[in-house]
Amino acid sequence: MGYWGYFVVGRGERPLAELDALSGVEGLALRERAPGDWQVWEYPSGEGDVGNMNDLARETGAPALFGYVMDSDCVVVEAAAPQSGAWTTCLGRTAMAAYLGEDGLTVEDYFLDPSDAAERAVAWAAEAGHEVNAESLVDVLTAEADPLAENLFFRLLDRLGVVSL
Repeated sequence: MGYWGYFVVGRGERPLAELDALSGVEGLALRERAPGDWQVWEYPSGEGDVGNMNDLARETGAPALFGYVMDSDCVVVEAAAPQSGAWTTCLGRTAMAAYLGEDGLTVEDYFLDPSDAAERAVAWAAEAGHEVNAESLVDVLTAEADPLAENLFFRLLDRLGVVSL
């Protein structure tokens, strides 16, 4: 059995877990601090909710991103920024399709395709003060988990300029 849980990514001088947007989340743990006041928090659970990334982006005044890892197979990525808005995609699309196929829905019913997600991610990163290459993001957005979807998520964060691998 793989990992189930959330990663919460945001920017701020105060710990993100102290903010109103995440106040109802019990058990958030700081995983990493990165230059530029970036923080990555972890909520290791397949149960519950970590709140709303729109609220986190609004409260911090900076881009925010949530990654929900499903059994280390795939990741739901939800992102928001105060100016460029919200978007959702996934990592490990083949594995995600298997999860969704049980309900008769497709990956395309829920998530942006990789090229559209890369465009939105470029705008998200620009709002964070980072210039990123859309093609390098498409590479991550089309990759399959090998062996862990968490690795894809952190590769995405690296390409967005949030953390370094």
